[in-house]
Amino acid sequence: MAISQELEAKILRYFHVEKWLVGTIATQLGVHHSTVDRVLSQAGLPKAQRAHRASLIDPYLPFVLQTLKQYPRLTASRLHAMVSERGYRGGEDHFRHLIAHHRPRPLPEAYLRLKTLPGEQAQVDWGHFGKLSIGKAEHTLMAFVIVLSYSRQVFLRFFLDAKMANFLRGHEAAFHAWGGLARTLLYDNLKSAVLERQGDAIRFHPTLLEFAAHYRFEPRPVAVARGNEKGRVERAIRYIRDGFFAARQWRDLDDLNAQAEAWCQGQAANRPCPEDRSMTVREAFKQEQPLLLALPQNPFPCDERETVSVGKTPYVRFDRNDYSVPHTHVQRTLTVVASPTEVRVLDGAEVIAAHARSYDKDEQIENKAHLAELTARKRAARQHRGQDRLAQAAPASRELLIQAARRGENLGSVTAALLRLLDHYGAGELETAIKEALTRGVPHPNAVRLALERRREQRDEPPPLPVPLPQDKRLRDIVVRPPRLDDYDTLQSRESDDDDAG
Repeated sequence: MAISQELEAKILRYFHVEKWLVGTIATQLGVHHSTVDRVLSQAGLPKAQRAHRASLIDPYLPFVLQTLKQYPRLTASRLHAMVSERGYRGGEDHFRHLIAHHRPRPLPEAYLRLKTLPGEQAQVDWGHFGKLSIGKAEHTLMAFVIVLSYSRQVFLRFFLDAKMANFLRGHEAAFHAWGGLARTLLYDNLKSAVLERQGDAIRFHPTLLEFAAHYRFEPRPVAVARGNEKGRVERAIRYIRDGFFAARQWRDLDDLNAQAEAWCQGQAANRPCPEDRSMTVREAFKQEQPLLLALPQNPFPCDERETVSVGKTPYVRFDRNDYSVPHTHVQRTLTVVASPTEVRVLDGAEVIAAHARSYDKDEQIENKAHLAELTARKRAARQHRGQDRLAQAAPASRELLIQAARRGENLGSVTAALLRLLDHYGAGELETAIKEALTRGVPHPNAVRLALERRREQRDEPPPLPVPLPQDKRLRDIVVRPPRLDDYDTLQSRESDDDDAG
C-alpha cells in the first residue's frame, strides 16, 4: 500500500525518537505492521537490527542460526525438538513463526534468454488433458506437443496414452507436417526418452535411439530443474490449454485431431513470433523450413508389437479386447502388430488375421470365417463320434449309413435318430432292427423304429422311457452290449443229458 511522505516521517520518528515497537506504531497510525516494516527496511534498518523485546528464544538463537547454516532445509518441528532438549520452553507454533524470520533464503538464480538458430532445435513434451471414455473403457487423453524453437511453430496430436508407439507416431506426424525436422530435439525426463539418469550420466530408451538414428537427429535431455531450457514447449502446452482446448466441443478423437491440425495451421501460426514480433510464426517458419533436415525415403515402423499366447479358444488378447484367429492356431504363441486403426495377428511372417482396432473394453472382435470353420469342424467331429458309438453298439449301422448316403440322406440326422433309438432300446435290439430294415431294403431310421416297436409289441412290453443320462460325456458314450446266452444254453443241455444218463 502506498503511503504519504508525511506518514513515513511519522513512522521513522516514532521508531527512532519515541522507541515505539512496530506493532505499537501500526496500531496508533492505523496501518498494517508490514507497511511499518517496509518503511523501516527502506530506511536501511533490517529487522535483525531493530530493537525488540526479550524472547525465550534469544539464548538459543546462536545455536539455531548455526544449525540452519549447516542444514538450511531442516524443519521447524525438528529444530523445536532440538532446542527443547536444551531447555527451551516456548510453544511450537510461536517457535515456528520466529524461525521463519531467521531461516536463510536461497539466492534467486538469473537465467539467460536462450536463442537458437533456424532449424537447429525443437522441444518435445506430453500434456495431460483428462480422461476419455470409449464404451466401457476409460483412457487417458494425452497431447503430444513439439515446438520449433526458432519459429515457435507448434504441432499438436492427441493420443489415448503416452506409450512409446504413440510417442514415435507423434514425432513422425510432426516431421511430415513440417516437411523436415530440427537437428536437435530436447526432452524433459520422460520415460519414453530417458530410462535412467544419475547426475550427468543418462541412459536413453533404445527404441528412441534407433528412431533418432533413422531420422538423423540428436536427442538431448534438458538439465534437471532447468525450466528455461524447455520453456518453449511448456508455454506452448499452456497456450494449447487456454487457446485451443478450453470449452472445445468434439465428437471423437479423430475430430479432435482434425481441429487441432486446423488450429496449428491457423490461429497458432498467425500469432506474433516471440523471437521477432515484427513477423508471425507462419512467416518465421517459412524462413526456417528450408533449413530443416530432410526426411528419409522410408518411414520408421511405429506399430505396436506384442507376443501373445493363444489358449484353447481361438482368440488373442490385446489392449483389453479379444480378437479371433483361425482355430488351427490355438495353443500357440503368436505376434500382434497394431496400428492406430488395425490389429494384425502374425504366425512368424504370415498374417493369419486382421481386424479393425477397438478401443473399447472386453469386446470380442471376430472374423465370421474363423468361427464358421470351427463350427463346421465341431459339427463334423460330433457326427464322427456318434457314428463311432453306433458302430461299436450295432455294427450293422455302418451298412445302413452307407446305403443312406447313397440315397442322399442327411447322415447327421440319421446318426442322431439311431443314437436316440440306441438310448431307448439298447444295443442288441437296435442291431436286430437295423438288420431287418436292411433286409427289407429300407435303410432309414423310421424303418428301424417300426421294427423295434413291432418287436416290443410282440413281447407285450410297455413303451421304453428315456433314461436320464449322466453329465459326463465319457459315461454317456459307454456302450453296454448284452451278453450272448448260447454258452448257457449249451451248459444247460449238457446238465440235462447227465441227469438222463444217471
